[in-house]
Amino acid sequence: MSVITRLTTAKSRESRINIYLDGKYSFCLPADVVAREGLRTNQELSPGQVKALAAADRHRRCLNAATRYAGYRPRSEFEVRQRLRRRGFEDDCIEKVVTDLKEQGLIDDTSFARFWKENRQDFSPRSRWLTGVELRRKGIDPELIDRTVSEVDDNDAAYRAALHKSRHLPLSDYQLFRRRLGEHLKRRGFSYEVITKTIDRVWQENGNNSE
Repeated sequence: MSVITRLTTAKSRESRINIYLDGKYSFCLPADVVAREGLRTNQELSPGQVKALAAADRHRRCLNAATRYAGYRPRSEFEVRQRLRRRGFEDDCIEKVVTDLKEQGLIDDTSFARFWKENRQDFSPRSRWLTGVELRRKGIDPELIDRTVSEVDDNDAAYRAALHKSRHLPLSDYQLFRRRLGEHLKRRGFSYEVITKTIDRVWQENGNNSE
């Protein structure tokens, strides 16, 4: 049996209580959990009780870390798992937290893939291929990637990317214009054919003829 020898309010957060067992710090619990469990100084706890309370503390910390991370912007399941592993949480705790968040709809790879694709197309248009590469890096299922990127029109995306870039390029030198815009579109993952057509289209729309 272990004995609660001290209960103190956590310095960083008053809503949490530090639990000391047999004179040594053991774990920290939310104040409402301490009240609900009736924990008090000099109370004896069985090994099973200690294990359950410590597990509850780990789960709460893991859940809070995951919720904060997923709250900043949508995250894939893979991203959340990786983040929690880097924070040092154990796999069984991560598994339970991920399951909880999926049930609450806070982790949803289908929604995440759609968000990623739409965000890219709205603010930084890139090719269907490159969008797929990025989603693979986020751990998205290949079939889901295929369904998501199938909506990307490379010609339209390349044109929108080129229009934005062309505002910052000289329109008096076709070769320079072509090289810089081509490099930009290549970095966005577009094919040679799409790049060539897009450059000519944007150049001509600016009242020029290819040389």
